[in-house]
Amino acid sequence: MLAAWYERQGAAAEVLEVGEMAAPAPGPGEARVRVILSGVNPGDTKKRLGWLGSSMPFPRVIPHSDAAGIIDAVGEGVDAAHVGHRVWVYGAQSYRAFGTAAHFTVVPAELAVELPDEVSDETGACLGIPGITAHRCLFADGPVDAKTVLVQGVLGGVGALAAQLAAWGGATVIGTVTRTSDLERVDSAVEHAVALDQPQPAEAIRAHAPQGVDRIIEVAFSENADLDAAVAANDGVIAAYATRRDRPEFPFWPMLFANLTIRLFGSDDFPLAAKRQAAAELTAAAREGALRIPVGNPLPLDRIAEAHDRVDAGARERVLLAIPS
Repeated sequence: MLAAWYERQGAAAEVLEVGEMAAPAPGPGEARVRVILSGVNPGDTKKRLGWLGSSMPFPRVIPHSDAAGIIDAVGEGVDAAHVGHRVWVYGAQSYRAFGTAAHFTVVPAELAVELPDEVSDETGACLGIPGITAHRCLFADGPVDAKTVLVQGVLGGVGALAAQLAAWGGATVIGTVTRTSDLERVDSAVEHAVALDQPQPAEAIRAHAPQGVDRIIEVAFSENADLDAAVAANDGVIAAYATRRDRPEFPFWPMLFANLTIRLFGSDDFPLAAKRQAAAELTAAAREGALRIPVGNPLPLDRIAEAHDRVDAGARERVLLAIPS
């Protein structure tokens, strides 16, 4: 099969290779997916770079955890009726060497989730890492119906899906962007958008949530801790999945007196039941047309280094690779 891989960490153009290798065969409990589109996420490029001192987990890594494709073979214990079904894939390169930047990927069968006819391959290839993360941040503390949710960084991959899932779940959604010029890009799932470059963003958020916000989905905890404390409702939850500084300061006493819960989320190690629930509900929301994901024109596999560089440069649209059949 045709695949892309790296055998050492470093800059995309220096370490990524494309070539032929043996196609994998599914083992017991596994499904083999013929990949149509491979999704590229910041987590994939960070692994390739050796972010936070991480080392090569395997001698050769085929990157990317997310994809859309078709099941073409199954292993022992998996119903053969699944062969030929369209699926979206998540977690392919989580604790495994070979991800989705290849003609075929083999995953535990439950990580290949049936993709409804109403949902495009492009959307399916974008659901994995950002969708599972958004869902867990949003619903780890129960339903959001009739609650007010603040999504910090609502234009990001996780933030946009968190806002759409929150609206789908019955919440009132407030979203923040970095600059006033970005407000026009905010999705309709966000009832109230606030730019952080205005003089008093906390007052602007409180104007839409006088009693405070019940849940905060946080992409930059180190930068937004004071703002989060200023707008959170009593007994609110800050669900943080990223930070710019790894040792952030935060206002302890205001958060304590508000009885806030701070949750930290890393997608590779979510509980299995949470991943299953997220996959099912992401599929349902996508089927109902609740998820709208801006996607750029897919790049061919042999331009994978360019795709990684686009992600690292903060591409506004999701970056996909088209895998030749």
